[in-house]
Amino acid sequence: MIERTTDDVDTDLDVLIVGAGISGIGAACHLRSRLPGKRIAILDAREAIGGTWDLFRYPGVRSDSDLHTFAYEFKPWTSGNMIADGHEIVAYLEEAAREHGVHEHLRFGHRVLSASWSGDEARWTVRVAHDGREEDLTTRVLFSATGYYDHAEGFAPEFPGAEDFAGRIVHPQAWPEDLDHAGRRVVVIGSGATAVTLVPAMAQDTAHVTMLQRSPTYVVPVPRRNALANAMNRVLPEALAYRITRRLNVAVWRGVYNGCQRWPRASRRLIRAITRRLLPAGYPVDEHFKPRYDPWDQRLCAVPDGDLFRAIREGRASVVTDRIDRFTETGVRLASGRELEADVVVTATGLRMLPFGGIDVSVDGRRIDFGETVAFKSMMLGGLPNFAFAFGYTNIAWTLKVDLVCEHFCRLLAHMDDHGWDVVVPELDDPTVETSPFLDFDAGYVQRGIDAFPRRGSHGPWTVEMGFVADRERLRRGGVEDPALRFSTTDRRPAVVA
Repeated sequence: MIERTTDDVDTDLDVLIVGAGISGIGAACHLRSRLPGKRIAILDAREAIGGTWDLFRYPGVRSDSDLHTFAYEFKPWTSGNMIADGHEIVAYLEEAAREHGVHEHLRFGHRVLSASWSGDEARWTVRVAHDGREEDLTTRVLFSATGYYDHAEGFAPEFPGAEDFAGRIVHPQAWPEDLDHAGRRVVVIGSGATAVTLVPAMAQDTAHVTMLQRSPTYVVPVPRRNALANAMNRVLPEALAYRITRRLNVAVWRGVYNGCQRWPRASRRLIRAITRRLLPAGYPVDEHFKPRYDPWDQRLCAVPDGDLFRAIREGRASVVTDRIDRFTETGVRLASGRELEADVVVTATGLRMLPFGGIDVSVDGRRIDFGETVAFKSMMLGGLPNFAFAFGYTNIAWTLKVDLVCEHFCRLLAHMDDHGWDVVVPELDDPTVETSPFLDFDAGYVQRGIDAFPRRGSHGPWTVEMGFVADRERLRRGGVEDPALRFSTTDRRPAVVA
């Protein structure tokens, strides 16, 4: 485990990264490799590396993307597991941090409160809470790698009668270390990725576990191990085997997504047929596993080796589709009148979205409302100088986009150094650009919080791409200059349009 760094560090930086999860560590590794002379720091409010993968401690926590695409392009994933548990991902991040010297720049226990830009000084002043006190850091460039949800608390709707329940109610985002569910009756409320992970994991030693869902979700089996990748690892150099596997898996997942978008009815039938074969004969598939929406209108839930279906077949788990009327002393009463008896209820009801870690941002004294900004190339914001962020894909592995964004970010910084520019800011001055929400995604947690996030434009560099090929052309093969970018220096020379 990477230890907490000392306080004997720079307070004036070239790049300050907020967040030590997979996006923040990736950004730092790119900077160390491509621009090793930059003074950088990575701040995280937690006391360990990992972000999401350190936060979530519930049983069975794992990736829902294959690690040959979810891992970094620059560092091969060498585990035999294609779908990996949380502790494997944390170990991978720690290894990447050490290999690139990033661990020397980590500052744990640092919560960023605010960031204010001064045009006169061409610097961000960042207020940080640490060890019971507040301190200021300055940085030329601010990079947000905070993800998109609130780490402090998840989404937990109020259930009537919850105070009457004699058992224990827990949320996966705040999993208690002392919870013993062995031999207990458990109800998991939810049907998303967390729920389909928890149910088979808890079913191994509970009396019984029930997944209570308001409506069905698409659940598809995927192999935990990639036989082809593991075979190539035995006969090819590690880097070559990883590169081939990664390209193959990107093509497969792109094909799945595009196929679902192009032929939704056929995709629904195929997923239903697969689900039906994995469930007991006569099982009410349409009641519990037939969503009202088309595949990939929301993210598909992947279950490694079909473990959820196996738990159902073996009678250790069951699915109930109904609405909650209220909690009772002994369990949950449903709208149908049926009561589910429970000793433990897990509210896997989703996340609270939070833009940029809830940091209060201002530019020359003007407070920024992120909901009124527009994203530039999915990595900067119109009107915010020297600010960048990482936000991955929702329809394929998150990190595929993070790698491209970080690479482009480093190229932009190098371009500024080469030309002597101190400041870069995107400016949206094209009146033909129309805006819409940042994500076009029907998931409940997205719809609840998306208005607080930046918007996306209808064309040009203001679009938010969710296609790897389009982003590869724009971010890797495309130039860093753009007519919407303004470059300037602190000596008050006029801004230059790229």
